[in-house]
Amino acid sequence: MDSALTLIGLPIALGVIMLGLGLGLTVADFRRVAHHPKAAVIALACQVLLLPALCFGLVLAFGLPPELAVGMMLLAASPGGTTANLYSHLFGGHVALNITLTAINSVLAVFTLPIVVNLAAAYFLGDARSIGLQFDKVLQVFAIVLVPVAIGMLVRAWVPRVAESLNRPVRILSVVVLVAVIAGAVVSERDNLADYFVSVGLAVLAFNLVSLGIGYGVPRLAGIDRGAAKAAGFEIGIHNSTLAITIALSPALLNSSQMAIPAAVYGVVMFFTAAAFGYLVNRVGTRTSTSPSGATAV
Repeated sequence: MDSALTLIGLPIALGVIMLGLGLGLTVADFRRVAHHPKAAVIALACQVLLLPALCFGLVLAFGLPPELAVGMMLLAASPGGTTANLYSHLFGGHVALNITLTAINSVLAVFTLPIVVNLAAAYFLGDARSIGLQFDKVLQVFAIVLVPVAIGMLVRAWVPRVAESLNRPVRILSVVVLVAVIAGAVVSERDNLADYFVSVGLAVLAFNLVSLGIGYGVPRLAGIDRGAAKAAGFEIGIHNSTLAITIALSPALLNSSQMAIPAAVYGVVMFFTAAAFGYLVNRVGTRTSTSPSGATAV
């Protein structure tokens, strides 16, 4: 679980992918988010308040052992992962909204994650195991997300023709890199995956599907456009499992390999469920956006 691929390789790969995402963004994208904050507020409320409550219910329903239960709550309290930006990019979501939400969630997690984990530890373990989220972890998320994206945006602003010509090749390369990371994660953990999935697999899968559904469904019910709703769905449905694993394994924080198991399983499952979710949402959206007569529906 704490292999170099998981803790070092994945963040580096995602940082490279973020450079490609920045090539397709402009400052105007972020201004639109600021002018239409409803989607961001709804997504953050789902992420910070609704998901931990739903995860708590799932943990009780599945009757997980105490340390696995705390690991699930740690996962639920973790901010959205940078992988959400890539999936949103690939499936037509509002990438600028994803990046904004990731940045805000990373700051909020400094306060909300310790609260959720401490309450979970007190409830399931009978102790108030103290945990604080180190500030350097927050800086890592900012570095992975914002720095490469900023470079890509500068290229687009200064030499737009170069950015335009690079956009499609980088998008293809992003898919290749993502598939390589998935394959590497599966191979590196092949000896442990069976045990992990048996112990917590169904609970993790249920939580992942609920996260994706809530992230997309609630904004849509609130009248948010499809692109922003897809962005929220990926942001809420793809948690930063690398951060959760790091916190669980760190001797200075939780120091528990058992608590890292849910995030490790989630880190594999989410790649496939997120891809299926993006395909399904786009397929349904294509069918419903056009009336039987061929006219575009409002």
